[in-house]
Amino acid sequence: MLVLNVNIGKSLIINDTTKVQVLNVEGSQVKIGIEAPRDVSVYREEIYRKIREQQKAT
Repeated sequence: MLVLNVNIGKSLIINDTTKVQVLNVEGSQVKIGIEAPRDVSVYREEIYRKIREQQKAT
């Protein structure tokens, strides 16, 4: 795992197509914005795991 310190308003670029920006930090919550192509799915991990479980069950 890559761990980075990023200030509010700064961004990370992934594979020239996806931008992740830190929008706000309040206590233990971090608000991020994600710009990605429409064909790229973006999920919170717990949602992604539920989707994968449902796919395996069918």
